Amino acid sequence: MGNLLKVLNKDIENYPHFFLDFENAQATDAERETWEKVDAVLRQSDGILSELQNYQGAITEIRQAISNSSDQDLQERAWNAVLPLVLRLKCYYEFSLCLADALRSLLGALTSPPHTPTQHLEREQALAKQFAEILHFTLRFDELKMSNPAIQNDFSYYRRTLSRNKMKNSHSGAENEVNNEMANRMSLFYAEATPMLKTLSDVTSKFVSENKTLPIENTTDCLSTMAGVCKVMLETPEYRSRFTSEHTASFCLRVMVGVIILYDHVHPVGAFARTSKIDVSCFCRTRIHYPLGIRHSKEAVVLVWCLYWSSLYNQESDAIVYKNSCS
Repeated sequence: MGNLLKVLNKDIENYPHFFLDFENAQATDAERETWEKVDAVLRQSDGILSELQNYQGAITEIRQAISNSSDQDLQERAWNAVLPLVLRLKCYYEFSLCLADALRSLLGALTSPPHTPTQHLEREQALAKQFAEILHFTLRFDELKMSNPAIQNDFSYYRRTLSRNKMKNSHSGAENEVNNEMANRMSLFYAEATPMLKTLSDVTSKFVSENKTLPIENTTDCLSTMAGVCKVMLETPEYRSRFTSEHTASFCLRVMVGVIILYDHVHPVGAFARTSKIDVSCFCRTRIHYPLGIRHSKEAVVLVWCLYWSSLYNQESDAIVYKNSCS
């Protein structure tokens, strides 16, 4: 297959080439304990995405309350509209913590010696599939959050009103639901353009720093290998023909983006440096020339903001590498 398989490793003979079954991988006995723990978290993900997709916000009530600050009825109406929304946002934030724990468990399982990252991904495909599902959920969640300013507006109004009411000694019961400490943590979370992705990146970096006996290469090689396998599956007709769902290709693309971003935040030189193992131009060609027309779909938008979110992308030398490769 020549240059097609030259994804991340300059020496093509050493690059792993196998099919990662994102559709039907089943947990083995060895994977079962970790799989069940992560599955308990992932079962909530579809419901959260559905709720977030239909999140309307309280923009009308808030606007009326702000425009008529002396009208107590409108203040009450806005507060009653915002409070249940903030409780939903609290649930999403708490889910991010559960997702972080799930990712930590998967990283531990997929990077542990004596097996190499490639051996782990090939043998423990059910865990690799869960890792991919976490990344797919994360990018979708952040895409929905970024496109809905009502989330940030609702929470900002809640905090301002809560602070004002505390001074007046009214609505004191609201703090039992979202106390000041929780509100501060939620504020930091939702202030991020891509809060779930930031959470996963922080967890991955912390995993590397806390496991000092585990070489950093175990983690970064796991990420780069998974990105490369996704690219190979997308560009190899033999593998792509094994996708039974029309959504698997876009799923694979999102996963590739996600692991590259995690790599970028964990590896000392990042993903977009000239010395990186990841061939940015090769990755860029997957994005632009992907045969199923991704270039003109929402996936293209996802890829663009993920790339610009990169921790090292804005360094001039790295930006030039990427921009030249895509021109």
